[in-house]
Amino acid sequence: MAYDTIMAFHDRFCNHILPDKVHLLNVAFLVSDMRMEFGGCAGNIAYNLKLLGGNPYICAGMGKDSQRYLAHLDHHNIDTSEIKIYADTFTAQAFITTDKDGNQITVFHPGAMSHAVPPLNSVGASLALVGPASKETMQKHMQQLHQAGIPTIFDLGQAMPLFNGEDLTDMLAQSSYIAANAYEAEVIAQRTKMSFDQLAQHVEALIITRGSEGSSIYAAGEVHSIRPVKVDNPMDPTGCGDAYRAGLLYGISHGWDWRSTGQLASLLGAIKVASQGTQNHHFTRESLARDYAAAFGEDLKWLVA
Repeated sequence: MAYDTIMAFHDRFCNHILPDKVHLLNVAFLVSDMRMEFGGCAGNIAYNLKLLGGNPYICAGMGKDSQRYLAHLDHHNIDTSEIKIYADTFTAQAFITTDKDGNQITVFHPGAMSHAVPPLNSVGASLALVGPASKETMQKHMQQLHQAGIPTIFDLGQAMPLFNGEDLTDMLAQSSYIAANAYEAEVIAQRTKMSFDQLAQHVEALIITRGSEGSSIYAAGEVHSIRPVKVDNPMDPTGCGDAYRAGLLYGISHGWDWRSTGQLASLLGAIKVASQGTQNHHFTRESLARDYAAAFGEDLKWLVA
């Protein structure tokens, strides 16, 4: 859970960074646009999953400035009963600057995320996602979910610096699925000394998002290539991966095949990119079905929730 301060730099970072002088880096970017948004992987995923008709609940830490965010979640009927409040610190804060090519520079203050969130009070979920938090929190939650027999997606994300190869191997052994962007997947492969195919053999599926190039799902010895959904007027890439993961959670929990699951996830990512902020976009089942048919030339296979 985090507050995002999102800034737009109407130029390219590469025009202002000298590759041969990065050891003396001292740059400043003048940003004319700035917004403060609700963010954090847990909040973003829960928001999208709720729009789909899912029933998400969040287990994370927040700080003394949590009231505004909690009111927002309550407004959208998202369960916050497992959110732990730490009154001596701030909620995590991300300061994100995006250039005209969609490249991002992020400064992140973990705040309450640095605290170990207590074990889950309830493990009655049918599917879980363990995403970026403190290392101890991620390890404890993964262990508890594994022991409870709950299928779990491991999403390393911004916690990359915290895990070495042995740590990652332990987490993968308890995971049902791995979700990562292309860079994160390369880091996991390098640190565990495994190829993507080998990683996929340890889980039911390895899902790799590739931005505007779509995504790849390695499952049961096959690689499903999911094409991206064209966005006519892209506004903000922040939170695109979290929207994608909400599609994964919905498709997996409803027993969809991997192609349909990946296509739903891809569409959610595109809808998010067309809106500023991570939790400002809206859709209905009807509008989503129309967009899905337009993007993929087939009907969206809603199942009874």
